[in-house]
Amino acid sequence: MESPPILSLLTDDLLLQVLSHLPDDSDRKSLRSACRAFLRLDSLHRTQLRILRPEFLPGLLRKYPKLETLDLSVCPRVDDATMTALLSRGRRGEWMRGIKRLVLSRAAGLRSGGLEVLVRACPGLEAVDVSYCCGFGDREAAALSGAVGLRDVRMDKCLDLSDVGLAKVAVGCGRLERLSLKWCLEISDLGVGLLCKKCPHLKHLDISFLKVTSDSIQAIGTLQKLEVLAMAGCGLVDDNGLRFLEHGCPSLQELSTTLLHQLKELKNLNRIRIDGARVSDSTFQIIGTNCKFLVEIGLSKCKGVTDKGLVELVSACPNMKILNLTCCDSITDAAVSAIAEYCRSLLSLKVESCNLLTERSLHLLGSSSLLLKDLDLTDCSGVNDAGLEYLSKCSELLCLKLGLCTNISAKGLSHIASNCSKIRELDLYRCTGIGDDGLAALSSGCKKLKHLNLSYCNEVTDRGLQYLSQVEELSDLELRGLVNIADKGLTALAAGCKRLSALDLKHCENINDSGFWSLAYYSRSLLQINLSHCGISDVGLCMLVGNLSQLQDAKLVNLTNVSVQGFELALRACCVRLKKVKLLASLGFLLSPEILNTLRARGCRIRNKLGETSFFSCLSGSAI
Repeated sequence: MESPPILSLLTDDLLLQVLSHLPDDSDRKSLRSACRAFLRLDSLHRTQLRILRPEFLPGLLRKYPKLETLDLSVCPRVDDATMTALLSRGRRGEWMRGIKRLVLSRAAGLRSGGLEVLVRACPGLEAVDVSYCCGFGDREAAALSGAVGLRDVRMDKCLDLSDVGLAKVAVGCGRLERLSLKWCLEISDLGVGLLCKKCPHLKHLDISFLKVTSDSIQAIGTLQKLEVLAMAGCGLVDDNGLRFLEHGCPSLQELSTTLLHQLKELKNLNRIRIDGARVSDSTFQIIGTNCKFLVEIGLSKCKGVTDKGLVELVSACPNMKILNLTCCDSITDAAVSAIAEYCRSLLSLKVESCNLLTERSLHLLGSSSLLLKDLDLTDCSGVNDAGLEYLSKCSELLCLKLGLCTNISAKGLSHIASNCSKIRELDLYRCTGIGDDGLAALSSGCKKLKHLNLSYCNEVTDRGLQYLSQVEELSDLELRGLVNIADKGLTALAAGCKRLSALDLKHCENINDSGFWSLAYYSRSLLQINLSHCGISDVGLCMLVGNLSQLQDAKLVNLTNVSVQGFELALRACCVRLKKVKLLASLGFLLSPEILNTLRARGCRIRNKLGETSFFSCLSGSAI
């Protein structure tokens, strides 16, 4: 289609501004597909790209000359041979010269040889993510150290990385500013010490779950520019270790730790996460007295959190914006009263499983916390319809979690729908009082809703799904265990919500092939689907997975109406794009070796009902 004449009057700069004001990727994609002018601009100005198949890389690099970020994390067939073949022919290596950031997370087939090729092809490389690469060790770290301009490196759970590899990176990449070593269990004090000597510009360091001692903290204390330090699960570090941070690290602003008694001199901290620690009222007194600039504190699953301690904390830290009190089950309305009174800029509050809270807490939040955007009330038995009416005054809410709140009904939900029209995510998991009338209210008031969990809301029927079909922006929907929905409801939902990318229908046993055929016809954007324990047949399954051209993750457990041959044909129909599939364990012995080998070649991860996992993408050998 030719571009409309009016667009010829607009400059490229104006057209780019139009693109930049579209917040949703699907909207931008639709515009690029419908208009050549926007397609041309996208090709010339796109800076990020995520690819699924490596053979397309050369063509895409030519098409997008200004790429800065290349993501190969969902491209499991990437290995040394592939990289060498793709980047060593003629001028192909030159197309990578503008790349500044590489995402190689879980690219298990890439070893030192492939990394050397990538580093040579990307002379301006500034950031690399090799997290969860099961074969990444010292040789790979040595190859990575050739990128002397690196400033940001993530190596989480690279279990073969030792002090030797870390030393290579530290010596070769002296400009490092961000480094994450979480779960790199072979790293010791020796490696951390050398890192701190060779990389004085570090601003962000994560050593969580490393077997390091206070000697490492002493070395970290010499980093004058360090702003963020994460050291959760460092069981060999004692309170004395934090004393080294008192006299060093003058720029430290964020700390994640369970060591609390040496915070007196860390006055510049604005974020503290001490999830799972044992605390007392004196702990909050210390924090409140010395960390006046706090905007965020994480206290999830902390033992010893009381109303008195929280009052002490929030009264001293009026700038608090993010507060996580998950499973702090001793707090009452008094604590929320103090939070609402002192923290007028509160944006996020999580009080999951705080069962002593009542509707009064919601009244206080609705009266004072008018900027609140994120509220988690999961499993708070005191939440009821009256409380939701009070809460509906928080009109800026974007995310509301009410899972396991069994005392709410359509009446309370209608108050939220009427006044909180900006909501993007709503969790109603096992809210047994919610039915079709509640969905009617949501469909009329929450038109921007993208993520909705209705699992085990057994009062929902086909009528409710027909209402829900009017929420056109819905992309992630969980309907697990809804035994009263059938083909008619699913058909209406699929026809109305064409942006669905994730759908959970586990235990929706009354949906038959007719409903699934509608899903195959309308829901072409689905990336993930859970059909476990559904009544779909051989024909329905083959039709569905064959038509879902973007499907990457399928859960297909206990499909009693599907034969082994049906599974075989269905997997053949989608094996090119499938990245994860969950099946009954017994099927592994019944499916043909040919289909299993094909899945292996495509890098598919197969899981079975017993939780055993086969990482085919981690096996040795060349990709097919």
